[in-house]
Amino acid sequence: MSVAHASPAPIAAERPRARRPSTFTVLRWELRKLRSQKRTYLGLGIAVLLPLIFVLAQNLRSGHPHGGDIIYATYITRSGLATPVLILFWASAFFLPLIASLVAGDVVANEDANGTLKTILTRSVDRGQVIAAKVATAILYATAGALTMALVATVAGVASWGFHSVITFSGTIVSAPKGLLLIAAAYAFYLIPLAAVASIGVLLSTLTRNSAAAVVGTLAFTLLLALVKLIPGLEGAGPYLLTTQYQAWQGLLATPTDWAPILHSLWVSALYAGPALIAAYLIFLRRDVAGG
Repeated sequence: MSVAHASPAPIAAERPRARRPSTFTVLRWELRKLRSQKRTYLGLGIAVLLPLIFVLAQNLRSGHPHGGDIIYATYITRSGLATPVLILFWASAFFLPLIASLVAGDVVANEDANGTLKTILTRSVDRGQVIAAKVATAILYATAGALTMALVATVAGVASWGFHSVITFSGTIVSAPKGLLLIAAAYAFYLIPLAAVASIGVLLSTLTRNSAAAVVGTLAFTLLLALVKLIPGLEGAGPYLLTTQYQAWQGLLATPTDWAPILHSLWVSALYAGPALIAAYLIFLRRDVAGG
């Protein structure tokens, strides 16, 4: 009599491990969230409206412009390319840092306010990826704000006063195409200290867990730096202040090009951005998200 042998129970198929998203994927998530937030459009709205209001005011004013020590102010009606230079000169100290801080100060704190940080970290995402994506988002937004302002100022200025040759800070006249290239380079190099501002914003956003406190704190920090060199006895600190680097781009609009302030701005801005990013990473790495 044959004995039937029971067939072995089928081995359950091993469930595949969840694949960790790339940092680029996490960045895409962050940018998608950025598009749905009101403050994103507030900052870009400032970048659009400021040049338009400036150009409109110049078109409505009577008489010749008086620019004091700013050579481009007296040249504004001769070439539309003077407009983006003036806008950068005046907006670099407050309005562009404000635009950068609107997102940088909110990019981490917003997760705390909404209680979504725990959800993000349960997607098999490393904390380093999250903070890297958030830093990149803040810097990309600051870049978008500056470039939007540059584009609107250039288009509005050229539409009002034409695409003509433009003067440099040295008093040399350069052709319109070369002037446009120099202006683009000036805005690009201004992004160096602006990225440092965004880095400080991310740090305060991570540290305070409060968007309003981080945004105001970032602006307060930059304004405080601007006041330091006005204090008797601290004038020598001027070259090492982040706010001084806001004007380093002017070396590109000199004849010949003055690279000294540009190179100086690189390492001074890095002195502010580097420690801020390291601190933000370490704080985020130790963040307790069990409650939210």
